[in-house]
Amino acid sequence: MAADVGGDVGGSEHPMEPEVVDAHVHVASLRGLRLRPEQWLAGFDAGKLEGLYDAAGNARPEVFTEYLDREGVRLALLFCEHSPRVTGCQPIEDYVAFLEAEPDRYRVVGNVNPHVHYPVVTELRRQRDLGAIACKLHPVHGGFPLDLAELYPLYAFCEEEGLPVVVHAGTSNFPGAQNRYASLDHLVDVVSDFPGCRFVLAHGGRGWAHDQAAFLALTYPNVWIDIAGLPPRRLSAYFPRHNLSRLAERWIFGSDWPGVPGIAANVEGVKALGLGEELTAAVLAGNARAVFKL
Repeated sequence: MAADVGGDVGGSEHPMEPEVVDAHVHVASLRGLRLRPEQWLAGFDAGKLEGLYDAAGNARPEVFTEYLDREGVRLALLFCEHSPRVTGCQPIEDYVAFLEAEPDRYRVVGNVNPHVHYPVVTELRRQRDLGAIACKLHPVHGGFPLDLAELYPLYAFCEEEGLPVVVHAGTSNFPGAQNRYASLDHLVDVVSDFPGCRFVLAHGGRGWAHDQAAFLALTYPNVWIDIAGLPPRRLSAYFPRHNLSRLAERWIFGSDWPGVPGIAANVEGVKALGLGEELTAAVLAGNARAVFKL
């Protein structure tokens, strides 16, 4: 599932740079944040995005698009979230302006929390109709296991409608997070019960579930790993028991923006892994395009 990598152009000795799809971006509206803005930015240099927010705390699509241009990103997936206990709420309505301003540049990943939404399928269908191309579940911030009975209709709906399910697979250090739900034990039966549903393990089991994430991705053809939030230079340390090139066939690039040190720096980190041109292109864009049907 490798992305196309351009050859020499006009006799140039340098190949074209691979396409970059950032499949994990949080452009939170300030009014929806429960955290202080500086806590949410967590070290990101806000000066790089001066003027991102208007007076009402809404993100300006044109400013973020210029930033993506500088970072070399062709397409970005923006994440909604409904975690009133931890980070706050970023409903899909906050991202409609991005879809309207740059329909070829942005996609939106919806979010459902069974403690907030009922029935969950009704809410996901509503978000799908507003433009969501996938659904994220955040058990650690939402406080629920992934094998919760009332989520099964959601998995069935996503399988039938071809909507990937992105699950937060790892710990969180934000106040209010419930890290007992970071274990992927709660997902093992789900991925086998819904073989036609594509599951993306965001953050690759960050914390103590890296090996679980790798096992699931290598065992089940419907499971992928989103490497957002994992410094590329440390990926071999996170997955020491696995052949990195083989595992990378299941990787999807994401920056977890506003993650540090920045999107372009993380792209360079992926290139430095020595995966080869075709596999690097797959990680940076091709796998995301295949899984999310971009």
